[in-house]
Amino acid sequence: MGRIFEVRKATMFARWDKMAKQFTRIGKEIAIAVKTGGPDPATNSTLRRCFQNAKAVNMPKDRVEAAIKRAMGKEMVNYEEILYEGYAPHGIAVLVETATDNPTRTVANVRSYFNKGGGVLGTSGSVSFQFKKLGVFKLKPEGLNMEDLELELIDFGLEDMGESSGEHGEPIIVLHTAFNDFGNMQKALESRNIIPLTAEAEWIPTTTVELSEEHAQDVLKLVDKLEQDEDVQKVFHNLA
Repeated sequence: MGRIFEVRKATMFARWDKMAKQFTRIGKEIAIAVKTGGPDPATNSTLRRCFQNAKAVNMPKDRVEAAIKRAMGKEMVNYEEILYEGYAPHGIAVLVETATDNPTRTVANVRSYFNKGGGVLGTSGSVSFQFKKLGVFKLKPEGLNMEDLELELIDFGLEDMGESSGEHGEPIIVLHTAFNDFGNMQKALESRNIIPLTAEAEWIPTTTVELSEEHAQDVLKLVDKLEQDEDVQKVFHNLA
């Protein structure tokens, strides 16, 4: 009984840590959105997207409101968005999106993770050419006709559309659009009263690399270390 409780407790702590990280990431995104487009979601499409993503991870309303107030306050933190590029062990390409108020600290930490994890931090452009930046929208399939929706959205930048599974195995629809068409797709969905589960910009690898289970674990350990850093927003890689 005691051992089972310890397992459950460890699982709960891991889930809480993940939630805290998600809340911090979205809080920074809200701060950046408010700074660039103002606090009114009616006129700030980026902020509307942040609200959708906050809802998707069950971020409490008071935390969302607090993030907006901080972004508008006199002591507002100015976050700089920086993309780092490097290689994990076994030649796996890695992109690290960060939002930081101290780039010197962030680059030192990111370099340390790569070095200790058997990888190497590269220069700008050394890795990103192996990825394509896309807008990724995830939708609930209920009430949607995929064939009709696909035809309607092609004119708004839809590149591909398919079925997938969410974090808990639930069916979802995933849309990809060129990053430059992100706003057009968001408006097209809103005009049809379709509220995405999430709407994110993601770096999708043009090709992927397969590794043995042992080598893949080496890569995932580095990815996990990067994702735990408070300045890191997202990590992308081309591991299959």
